[in-house]
Amino acid sequence: MAEEHKKKMEETPQEEAVAGSEEEGTIEESKLPFPRATVTNMMRQYLDEGKQIKGVVKDEMNIWLGKMVERIAKKMNAHPYSYVDYQMFKEAVEPYEKIQDVELEKEHIIKQLEAVKSQCDVLIREVDRKFTL
Repeated sequence: MAEEHKKKMEETPQEEAVAGSEEEGTIEESKLPFPRATVTNMMRQYLDEGKQIKGVVKDEMNIWLGKMVERIAKKMNAHPYSYVDYQMFKEAVEPYEKIQDVELEKEHIIKQLEAVKSQCDVLIREVDRKFTL
């Protein structure tokens, strides 16, 4: 029991928010990194009209966005300078920007493999037709 209390004391506000979301379903807005309405309104811009967003989804998106800001800020902070410039920002977000390129490349490779597979199927049928006894 004391160990569990000690662990709770060491949690960051975002970890507390995650723990709270698992137990209660929603999180106190003061514990979220961004205003709930801001995140919800941004999500609504890209969802179909009339689609409902569960409270836990709003909170978890908020927490996830906070973690992304944290990761990017830590990467920019790794530079020894007393400022953060645009180039540092671009370098910090580069891995996340490349994910979309990787996904497109994956789809392209899958299409090429499907074409090769269909060509192999054609060759197998020709061999079976020509060399069956």
